[in-house]
Amino acid sequence: MTDATIDLAWQDRVAVITLERREKRNALDAAMCDRLREAVGAALDGGARALVLTGGGTCFCAGADLDAVAAPEFHAAHAAVLRALAEAPVPVIAAVNGPAIGAGTQLAIAADLRVAAPEAVFALPTARLGLAVDPWTIRRFAQLAGGGAARAVLLGCARLDVEEAHRRGLVDRLGGRDVALAWAAEVAELAPLTLSYSKLVLDGAGTTSDAGHAELDAYAACWSSADATEGLRARSERRPPRFTGR
Repeated sequence: MTDATIDLAWQDRVAVITLERREKRNALDAAMCDRLREAVGAALDGGARALVLTGGGTCFCAGADLDAVAAPEFHAAHAAVLRALAEAPVPVIAAVNGPAIGAGTQLAIAADLRVAAPEAVFALPTARLGLAVDPWTIRRFAQLAGGGAARAVLLGCARLDVEEAHRRGLVDRLGGRDVALAWAAEVAELAPLTLSYSKLVLDGAGTTSDAGHAELDAYAACWSSADATEGLRARSERRPPRFTGR
């Protein structure tokens, strides 16, 4: 039985999800992936307007647990949790408090935004182990950090320290958990329908006809929402808007 736990805490409308497997430097196995996915679902069911994902202790996530990575159930559980993070209808911020290696980098790039502490480092060293990451990871990493950085990391097994990751655009802001929480609190006050629509388009959902219709429906929903009326009214009344997601 795994010793993995996931902590779910709340700060107003921000759900804070913490990986707690410190003796393994928060390495992922199938059970930890399942529990993380369940925590994301619980946060959304609880009405979270933003999620913050971070690691307990001094490591964000050291990667996949190599004792478990060959198990078929790991790959399914890992893919499911990456999908849950990437497809969450609210913004997800990774507070990268230390090394994010392999599966740790995958968790970080599944988030929409990344805030990284000075100790953070990113790597996808699969070529050192004869393993591979899925095509989504490669494309997502290249989209965020650029093709040059993706080739250096995947083909040259380079590591990106926090300054280089920030320069490349992989890291959006520098700082610790407090910076991530402050940003999440700001995001949680924004219009939920607009944020969900923007995520849908930014993540390339419109690559099929059905997805394109979903984008247009989400676009129309923003303009016809009570929140759109509230936003304009609040501006004219010179007060902060109170968005409800309707």
